[in-house]
Parts: sequence; C-alpha cells; structure tokens
Amino acid sequence: MKVIELKAPIDEELRIFEKKFRETMRSDVALLDKVTYYIYQRKGKQIRPMFVFLTAKMCGGVTEATYIGASLIELLHTATLVHDDVVDDANERRGFFSINALWKNKIAVLVGDYLLAKGLLLSIEHQQFKLLQIVTSAVKAISEGELLQIEKARRLDITEEVYFQIITGKTASLMASACATGAASATNDEELIEKMRLIGELIGISFQIKDDLFDYGEADIGKPRGIDIKERKMTLPLIYTLNHCSPSEKKWIINIVKNHNEDKARVKELIHFVHQKGGIQYSIDKMNFYKQKAFEVIATISDSEAKDGLKDLVNYITERNY
Repeated sequence: MKVIELKAPIDEELRIFEKKFRETMRSDVALLDKVTYYIYQRKGKQIRPMFVFLTAKMCGGVTEATYIGASLIELLHTATLVHDDVVDDANERRGFFSINALWKNKIAVLVGDYLLAKGLLLSIEHQQFKLLQIVTSAVKAISEGELLQIEKARRLDITEEVYFQIITGKTASLMASACATGAASATNDEELIEKMRLIGELIGISFQIKDDLFDYGEADIGKPRGIDIKERKMTLPLIYTLNHCSPSEKKWIINIVKNHNEDKARVKELIHFVHQKGGIQYSIDKMNFYKQKAFEVIATISDSEAKDGLKDLVNYITERNY
C-alpha cells in the first residue's frame, strides 16, 4: 500500500495540519525562517502525525487539541533529526543536504533548540498540559536512549536487553508519545490513553528493528550499507551474531567494528557473516513478534475506519523497502 492510500482516512485532517504546522515553524528572524522553510519543504512521509490523527479518531474524534498534539510531535521529531545529524556528522537527510551541512553545526543545534522550544510554548499557550507531559517525557527518553547508545558503543559490550532499552528510548518513545497524544486529545480515559501509548511503543520497536535491518540489506534507502557498523552502532542482527559464534569469530567481529569499520571490503564480509549466522532472520522474527503484540492490543479497541487505517500503517512501516 502506498503512503497516499494510507492517508485516505485522515486526508482532510492532514491538509489542515500542514497549513497549521508551517505557521507554527515561522520566525521573524530571517535566517531562522529560511532554515525552517527548507526543513518544511523536505518533510518526510509524516508517519507520526498520521499516528496522532488515527488514534484520535479511534478514541472519540479529532479536536483542535489533536492539531496541537500533531504539531508538538512533528516539532519534536524534526528537532531530533536536526540534532541527530549534528551528533552523527551526517551531511545528508532524505537525499538532501542536512541543516548542519548547509549552515554548520552551531546553527543546526540552535534550530533544533528553537523547534523544541516552539513545541513547548505551543502546548503552554493552548493550556494543553497533558500533551506537554507526554511529549516532554519522550524528549527525556530520547536523550537517555541516545546517550546510552553512545556509552555502549565505546565498549561494544551491548546485550540484547540493553539494545531494546536503547531503541525503546530513542525511537519507540516518540511513536508511543504520538499515539498517546492522539488519544489524550480526544479522551480523558487514562486506561485508553495508556493502551494507545503501549501500541505506539510496540510499533516503534518494530519500526527500529526494520530500520536496523536495512543496514544489512540490498535496498537503496539513501545511505550506504554498513553505516551502523561504521558508526559502531550495535544493532540486533550483530548482537545476535556475537552471541551465537565461537570466541575466535567474536574476536574477528569486534576487531572489524573497532579497527576496520571504514574498510568496505571487511564490512561487507561482516554483513555476509551476519546473514550466514541467522542474525537477519532472528531480527525479522523479533520485529514480527512486536508487531503482533501491537495488533493484539489494537484488537481490543472498537472497529472503525481509523482502526483499519492504523493496522495498514503498522503493516506499511514493517514491510517498507526504505
């Protein structure tokens, strides 16, 4: 299913949201407005706002608070991408130059800070304190997840348990907050809001495992294969392989990751070895496990067009090729 088809149940809401979101990003500072316009023009598929609107519809209907919530989530997501590119020293984002590549790190960091501040102010101005709480918790979790990953990358001693701790913070917390925000904008039922938050967390874990698998695949996703190995990111396929090989093989893997992570031939060998050892299939099975857990929780919610749309969106993000 194509993204345009996925947007059908919330097409009108997304159109209204896009106008509101552009206005939210505007600034009287010419340089800042130029940078935010560049970001807006190269926006992604808007997966997270889609989760906000679908979950709101599943919990009672879209309200004015839903648009505020969707803007909060997208501002947070955009800010984290801008900051990530600085942390990773990345020159490209979605096939275009990153903010730090065009305007250097100092401006990129300040733009990311501005977007975070805009989100916090937006919620306060509209007295949406529940939404502010949800999104602020996600900011904290994302920061902790990133720092935990950096800490573990230095020592390469990451376990599967720690890996899931990292991705729950880095990626799943944002998906969880998108679903919780949508629910909280439509209902005061704390049990339902928590149920939606859990759905988002499970989806987010599946989403990140899928993303990690791209590093070992053949698809052209806008970044070269082996980039996670180059950056010493210990993802699930590699963690599984390290736990299911001989001591000499483990030593060989660690040597490549530590000392030869920019040698394309050696990285290619390592990718092939991960495939051989079953690291890819294990990761696919884990991704589908969390996806199924999400579907089990979704099944407890009343049937609706939005519910069907949410299930289609979950299938899309776990079956996508980029």
